Amino acid sequence: MVFRVSARMRQRSIDSGNTEAKYEIHAGVPMPATGVGDCAQISGIKFMTAFTCATCGQFHAEMPLCFGPDAPALWASIPESERPARGEITSDLCIVDEKYFFVLGRILLPVIDGPGPFVWLAWVSLGEKNFLRTYERWESKGRESEPPYFAWLQSALPYDRSTLSLKASLQTMPVGERPEITLEPTDHPLSIEQQNGITMARVQQIVEANLHG
Repeated sequence: MVFRVSARMRQRSIDSGNTEAKYEIHAGVPMPATGVGDCAQISGIKFMTAFTCATCGQFHAEMPLCFGPDAPALWASIPESERPARGEITSDLCIVDEKYFFVLGRILLPVIDGPGPFVWLAWVSLGEKNFLRTYERWESKGRESEPPYFAWLQSALPYDRSTLSLKASLQTMPVGERPEITLEPTDHPLSIEQQNGITMARVQQIVEANLHG
């Protein structure tokens, strides 16, 4: 999948000083709704242990490790008929109104008593300069040496307190891997779970809520 930015976006890249900027973003392999590809990226584990769902009572042979929205909250709020005129989106990147810039990353929650982390796929917003830098280095070897970018979380994850606009940093990873999102340490439940980890019981609770939400 190839992401073609608008003429204005290309001009912004040139104006920023990169006269050799690529004018296409290779979006990579589209991720399934459960983020299986992201799970395999981390530890080789696509699913956790089997479980019996407390909501539907059915036995499930596999417990997904990843969930997350396929678009930032702002994009989702735009009527479908208006989206072509207002922005562009791929499985990795999104631009709205040529002034809001989003990247899809991963929030890793350590699982204390499990074989690997649970992953929230989540979108963050970046400043224009950092977004341009991200896309210009999209396929550059060594891009993980980039410093973390300040970001705002722009995915409404299922917590009692809103996760929108939580402060975070986005760390670029090696080519082929999604960037990692680290939340600013606060008393928000999501931040606490990232700092302290969660149990398998909590993972099952998240999975059930997402499967039946």
